[in-house]
Amino acid sequence: MNLRELSDLLGLSQTTVSRALNGYPEVREATRKRVAEAAKAHNYHPNTRAKSLATGRTMSIGHVIPLSSQHEMVNCVFSDFIAGAGESYARRGYDMRVSVVDDAEEAEAYMRLAQTGKVDGVIVHGPRLDDERIPLLHNLGLPFVVHGRSTNCETPYSWLDVNNRSAFRRATDFLLDLGHRRFGLVNGIEEMDFAHRRRDGYTSALQDRGIVVDPALTHAFEMTEPFGYAKTCEMLDGDAPPTAIIASSLIPALGVRRAVEERGLVMGKDVSIICFDDALSYLPNGAGSPIFTATRSSVRDAGRRCGEMLMDQIEGQTTDPVHELWEAELVVGGSTGPAPMAT
Repeated sequence: MNLRELSDLLGLSQTTVSRALNGYPEVREATRKRVAEAAKAHNYHPNTRAKSLATGRTMSIGHVIPLSSQHEMVNCVFSDFIAGAGESYARRGYDMRVSVVDDAEEAEAYMRLAQTGKVDGVIVHGPRLDDERIPLLHNLGLPFVVHGRSTNCETPYSWLDVNNRSAFRRATDFLLDLGHRRFGLVNGIEEMDFAHRRRDGYTSALQDRGIVVDPALTHAFEMTEPFGYAKTCEMLDGDAPPTAIIASSLIPALGVRRAVEERGLVMGKDVSIICFDDALSYLPNGAGSPIFTATRSSVRDAGRRCGEMLMDQIEGQTTDPVHELWEAELVVGGSTGPAPMAT
């Protein structure tokens, strides 16, 4: 079925049907729903080439991934974000273009995409403090949305972020209220903005209760299970081990748990663990009953929304920068409990 046939079936103009399928705000919700249901029922898919010729757009969204972060291509957090973004693209007839480049060539990759016109816009991943990619893209005039924020960056830009500072402050306060006073932190790389904000939330919560942060118990690196395991082993084998550990992701939290249980300790009794949970499709935090107490926000939902924000920008539905700050939900699981009594 083509657009004309679908339009005749619905008794609507081809323009109205096209606008309904592409999310234009002037189309009534009832009409949009009716068109979407008919398109699905009759297996109608827009002709991307024809749409590109009509709009002057490539109907493609870019994602640039530096080689040093190539592990992200198989990381379930990145995969869930891409899956969510891809769902949004598919609904509006866009394709995805992923470019894996050498770190030193990342800026050139963005310039190439802008100059060749191979994409209509890009999603920026893993923003760093004072990230140079943001002013670069702004100057190139290539539409973009940042998944996260960049501290100290004064260039106007659209972003969607989780309130990482609030999430880790809340996690730390939760453990403090349980009586814990000696904490470990297993964080992400702190040149990354999200990890910087998470440490800040953790630190401020401790300082407000008069507790000095122990540098020997704070660690930052790529968020992998072996990293969580190795650093937890170091902390637990020290002279004054922590009674609680906060991990920056469910993935290193699995390593934290392995180190705890390897020493014959009980998670939630001898050592409490809280992590950040991205509500991952393929690595759920328990089924029905959470394994870990966690601050939770769906990275798949974030991917969907970032995709929508970027396509709205590309299609002229938004002109000013859009900012969305999501609060994480605190989910209580079996990994936390009152601080053990001193012996």
